[in-house]
Amino acid sequence: MKHLAWIPARVVGMFCCLFMFTLAQAKDDGTDPSVTIEKDIQRTVVAEDGSFETTQELVTLINEERAIQYRAQHSLYYNRTLETLEVVQAYTQKPDGRKVVVSAEQIKEQQEQQSAQAPMFHDSLVKVVIFPEVAVGDRLVLNVKKQRKTPLFPGQFEDLAMPQFHPTQQFTQIYDLPANLKLHADARGFKAKPPKTAGGRTVYQWDYVQGDNARIEMGAVAYSDYGKYLAVSTFDDYSAFAKAYAERAKPEVTPAIRELAQSLTAKLDNPRDKALALGDWVRRNIRYVAVYIGAGSVVPHAADTVLSNRYGDCKDHVALLEALLAAVDIDSTPALINLGNAFALPKVPTLGVINHVITYLPSQNLYLDSTVESIASGYLPVPVLDKPTLLTRTGTLGHTPATQQSKVENSTTFTVANSGAADFQHVSKIDGWAAELNRWGVRNMTPAQRDLMVQQILAAYGQTGSGKTNSGDLEGSGAFEVQITGRSENLANLPGPIGVPTLTSLAGGIAQNVFGFVAEKQRTQPFTCISGVNEEQARYEFPADVKILAAPKSVTLKDAFIDYTAEYTQQGNSVVVKRRMDFHYPKAVCSVTDYEKMKPVVDAMLNDLNSQIIVHKS
Repeated sequence: MKHLAWIPARVVGMFCCLFMFTLAQAKDDGTDPSVTIEKDIQRTVVAEDGSFETTQELVTLINEERAIQYRAQHSLYYNRTLETLEVVQAYTQKPDGRKVVVSAEQIKEQQEQQSAQAPMFHDSLVKVVIFPEVAVGDRLVLNVKKQRKTPLFPGQFEDLAMPQFHPTQQFTQIYDLPANLKLHADARGFKAKPPKTAGGRTVYQWDYVQGDNARIEMGAVAYSDYGKYLAVSTFDDYSAFAKAYAERAKPEVTPAIRELAQSLTAKLDNPRDKALALGDWVRRNIRYVAVYIGAGSVVPHAADTVLSNRYGDCKDHVALLEALLAAVDIDSTPALINLGNAFALPKVPTLGVINHVITYLPSQNLYLDSTVESIASGYLPVPVLDKPTLLTRTGTLGHTPATQQSKVENSTTFTVANSGAADFQHVSKIDGWAAELNRWGVRNMTPAQRDLMVQQILAAYGQTGSGKTNSGDLEGSGAFEVQITGRSENLANLPGPIGVPTLTSLAGGIAQNVFGFVAEKQRTQPFTCISGVNEEQARYEFPADVKILAAPKSVTLKDAFIDYTAEYTQQGNSVVVKRRMDFHYPKAVCSVTDYEKMKPVVDAMLNDLNSQIIVHKS
């Protein structure tokens, strides 16, 4: 089974912004020619109870030097409690036909990194096959056999296969099942052969249809939302899938759990307030160990065990929180979801896209994700916004909110010296979902790291300097405030005439949001876009012998999803810049069509953000 995984980036302090993108890459077709997949045949034989054996024949041709580093080692993941994994054959085949066999010493078994610090997850292992003497023109041959002794869902089977972004000569998936287990499929970019039934068994086969793959654009939704994949499942529908999960995830309210829940909510009357308090306690006190659904068992550990150990994966977090809620008579259900950029579910139930579970309270229409310590209860981390959910208690589909409260107010004063250097004072007030994220980020930085952050922010604008960071209550809740005092050694290249950039935020502001939009010159794929309000003011105070020659013109821009204003006011020998951006898209994913409609406003905002105050020193 090939599982999507999301590893959360640590967004700290003033680096929090509404869109997190890197610089745009050159346009290409996305297919990496450094290797050719000459053969990838995977055959899975499924038993009546849902256990199975998968064999894989994989032959990879090394075309370019750069491929050696990441292809000469091949990682194979498995769960030693549920599975066995055997490397049947592995060797490097030279162009002259010579075989350099992988020795037993060149197959290393390691603890999966994410579970290394959590004893209850020590069954997640990685077997690394190290191919010897690899050079361009070689073929890496690997034959593997994996036996799933204990099915995740008794009497059921499901799988998800996705192609690699390399030239592929053959990628074949074969499934051999008892004839009474009908295999449902959702295939894009795979061609099915007619099933063959004989001797009480049915064999299904799909072959990948080679074709160009569009490069995944910055911030785009997951490839599975629009690309090629093969999803297969013996579940008739998602309701049956939910029932199978629910039957094996029934938390128990023990005396210790009841006592804890009642003590945490003793002074609260409102069920919502109780739920938020319990969710906050779990996220702050139960360490999250990121072993996702599918990487291990789908059965959570006992809620009492999770409470005693003070750590657990997503299933364990939900089991404990569900028990705590039940202890104070609040009904909840696990909600299966994708934690990443996948916003669509396959037509057939599979764990390949569903890789996370959170908590849903029907009476409050409220979702809680206690696995993310940096997001307060009542808000959701960005990767689970606007997602379909599978509510396991009812077997119905739900949906997380597409938007949530977010407002950032930035105020900066630059006092420019005759040399062009400038002392500055900056205050950032953050309210809504990002408040706790910033509070958590600053709390987890050393004082030296906080000050280094200022230097790094200045460097991002091509400036040298330093500063000090101070913050509000790091243990509190609600809105969060950060203050930065510092000095830029080269804000203005005086004597000029010279343009001084109209910066209205140091980080996490309007500029970063707009730059996220234009990270791609052209967008052909839907991309993540999170709504919010930013208000910014910057005051530039110039010395008496510096003359202000010109300030930018004020701007008002508006379309269906963006309200933007920029005002420039000269006050004596100072210029005050005020900007406001209200982005109110109704979803967490912008469509290509809507982005094209927004593009004129986005370009105009970009031009304004690049504007300058023209000054000259007499």
